[in-house]
Amino acid sequence: MTRRRRTENEATRPPLIVRPLDASTWDAFARLVEASGGVWGGCWCLGFHMKLGRDGLSWAQRRAAKEQRVLAGTAHAALVFSGEDCVGWCQFGTPEELPEVKSRRRYEQGLVELPQWRITCFFTGKGQRRRGVAHAALAGALSEIARSGGGTVEGYPEDTDDRTLSGAFLHTGPMAAFEKHGFIRTRRVAPHRWVMTRTVTAGDCP
Repeated sequence: MTRRRRTENEATRPPLIVRPLDASTWDAFARLVEASGGVWGGCWCLGFHMKLGRDGLSWAQRRAAKEQRVLAGTAHAALVFSGEDCVGWCQFGTPEELPEVKSRRRYEQGLVELPQWRITCFFTGKGQRRRGVAHAALAGALSEIARSGGGTVEGYPEDTDDRTLSGAFLHTGPMAAFEKHGFIRTRRVAPHRWVMTRTVTAGDCP
C-alpha cells in the first residue's frame, strides 16, 4: 500500500477512543480475542492472572475465567475502539490481580517494594498497527489508574535494541510508548527486558 493510499484510508477511519474493560465492553473485547485465535495461543489474556500451560483449561473455560474476573472487577484493561470495534488494549491491575511476571527470579532479586499497579500486556488487532493503538491504550490505562487513586506503576517492556521482532515478543509493550508516557528504566530483568516505573497522581490525566 502506498503512503498516499494509507493516508486516505486512515482519514476515513473513525478516531480512536478508549473505554475501560467492564460488563458493557466485554462483548467487544471478546470478539477481538476470538477473531485473534484466543490471543497468544489461546491465553485469553489470563497469562498474568495465573500460570498457564499446565492449567488444563479448555478455550471455553479460559474465556469463562476471564469473563468472571471482568464481571467481578478483578481484571482491568484500557480498550481502544475504532467506531464500535475494539482494536486493541492495555492490561493493568494490582499485583494481587496480576501476580505472574516474566523473569520472576531476576525480578524478585532486585525487588525493594511491590508497586501499587502493574501494566502487563498489550494487544493490537490485525490491520490496526501503526495507528497509535498501543500509545492510546497506555494513556487510557494511566488515566484509569489515576481515577482509581494513582500510585507507583510498573511496566515490563522489551527493548528492541534495533532488532526486528514479531509482535509476540512485544506483548509486554513497546519501550518507546513507556518512555513517551514518562516511565524510567529502573532495572534490567532479562537481556532485553526492563522494569520501568513512574508515579501517577490521583485524579491526574496522564
